[in-house]
Amino acid sequence: MPKRTSGHFTYANWEEREVGPSERYPRLGHASVTNTFTGGIEATDTTCEYTIAYGTETTGTFTGMEVLAGRLDGREGTFVVEERGSFDADGTVCTFEVVFGTGTGELAGLRGTGSFTARHGEPSCAYAFAYDLG
Repeated sequence: MPKRTSGHFTYANWEEREVGPSERYPRLGHASVTNTFTGGIEATDTTCEYTIAYGTETTGTFTGMEVLAGRLDGREGTFVVEERGSFDADGTVCTFEVVFGTGTGELAGLRGTGSFTARHGEPSCAYAFAYDLG
C-alpha cells in the first residue's frame, strides 16, 4: 500500500519567455519557476522548468520537470518529478510522477504520483502525493 501525504506549495518566482513566433496562436512558451513546498514534502527554492503550449491567451497544456531537495515525511533527500497539466481562465490541473531512479539519500528507490489544482490569484496550492520507497 502506498503512503499518502499532502500539503501546500507557493510560487516563489515565475519567469516566462516566448519561444518561436508570438503574433498568433498556437504558440510555445518556456517558464523557469521556483516553488516552496510545506507539509509532507518540505522543499524550498525548488528548480522547475516548463514547456507551455498555448492554444489561446488563457488556455493550454504544459509539461515540466521539477527538482525537490528537502524532506518527504521526515526522510531527507532529493527527487525529480515530471509534471503534465492543462490550464484555462479558472486555473490549472496537474498530475506529477517521480522520475524513476532520481531519489537520493533516504529517498533512494522512491516511486510516487501526485496532483494539484491551482486557482488563479490564490497565493498557495494544495497537493496530494502517494508514494512508496520500494
